[in-house]
Amino acid sequence: MLEILLIIIFVVVAVYLLAVMPKLRRNPAGKQLDGWLYAHRGLHDNNGEAPENSLKAFHRAVEKGYGIELDVQLTKDLVPVVMHDYNLRRACGVDIKISEHTYGELKQYTLFQSQEKIPTLEEVLELVDGKVPLIIEFKIPWTAAALCTVVSELLKDYKGVYCIESFNPFGLIWYKQHYPEVVRGQLSTDFIKEKIDGNRFQYFMLKHLLLNFLTKPDFIAYHHVYKTGLSFTICRKLYHVKTAAWTIQSQAELDSCREYYELFIFDSFIPKVE
Repeated sequence: MLEILLIIIFVVVAVYLLAVMPKLRRNPAGKQLDGWLYAHRGLHDNNGEAPENSLKAFHRAVEKGYGIELDVQLTKDLVPVVMHDYNLRRACGVDIKISEHTYGELKQYTLFQSQEKIPTLEEVLELVDGKVPLIIEFKIPWTAAALCTVVSELLKDYKGVYCIESFNPFGLIWYKQHYPEVVRGQLSTDFIKEKIDGNRFQYFMLKHLLLNFLTKPDFIAYHHVYKTGLSFTICRKLYHVKTAAWTIQSQAELDSCREYYELFIFDSFIPKVE
């Protein structure tokens, strides 16, 4: 009986370790992301003239020499725009979904009572022009093909350094199949503790990185608050995957995360340069 129990435990542990295994061979392109601090949604101030994910916020990040993290999703007419929320309530004060309106319709709204409008990804790429690296988060409610197809067409001619990341594993799987040379990251957090609405089983799988065997990410972007989580620690310590911290909001948080992460996405403060 004891032998059977030990065999079962061994099999469960082996399956778990295989499930959370990321890509083991580091993508050499990932080295170009190192040594930068990444301004979350640009170097922004939602109470000023350069709100998050605006051209002005991105311009300020470039001027200060910071990499940029940004979000991209599709409009109804399949224009990739840079916006975090699926709904414009918070950013523009109107209760509408980006996916249900054309880009022409969305251009009438301004961000956080500033003069800035929702930019297209094409506009952002033209502004940055390879001056700093980009971490591009794909906002994928469910199916990935439409957004990945449109955005990849823009990015394949972009000369600057970039990587892609997403909470949705289907986006990473799509890129692994179509553009395996592009550096891709799996985003995750403790969805239950963050009180994010959704399927608990799905969130359990994502929190514990149990789909890494399918996505084979080049890096794990994990909410820094949960940096001691088991699966994240195994990926970091056993598999030596590249790690990215989100979102650091103070110098103290940054300093406390240095031994856990290689890339740092910051917000709401200006980091001290070492």
